[in-house]
Amino acid sequence: MAFGAGLTSSKSYLFFSILHFLSFVFALTVCGLYGVELDRARKADRHADSKWVFAVVVGGLSALSSILFCIPFILRFAFKWVWDFILFILWVAVFGVFADMYIHEKPEGNNDIRRMKHAIWVDLVNMLLWLVIAVSALAYWFKHRETRSRVTARAIV
Repeated sequence: MAFGAGLTSSKSYLFFSILHFLSFVFALTVCGLYGVELDRARKADRHADSKWVFAVVVGGLSALSSILFCIPFILRFAFKWVWDFILFILWVAVFGVFADMYIHEKPEGNNDIRRMKHAIWVDLVNMLLWLVIAVSALAYWFKHRETRSRVTARAIV
């Protein structure tokens, strides 16, 4: 059986679709939370800080990937899990940068710091979600990949 055959009507497609929908929602949430800082910089006629730009770009890549991965044909690519792991690593970087900046800050009535502390936890959820997606896609790939016999390499096992 070829990799991804029958994926559109299986439980695994539903599982992956739910995970990608959740990652889409959380990616858009991150874009909104960090986009506020980018909008402030634009209105103040200043250059945007690269940390916030990076977070929004990673959120945008995640949202776009989530939309594309809900298309059944796209899920059939053998090395989709590699891109999932790359997104996981990008989310680790986003979480690390902003957790280092805000995790120990005391909000003391400052709504901006409170928003950033909430954004850190959304980053963590995104990071863990992409880890689950990547590991699940890798496991699915190992289970459904095409393999050939050792002797003649012609028979599909």
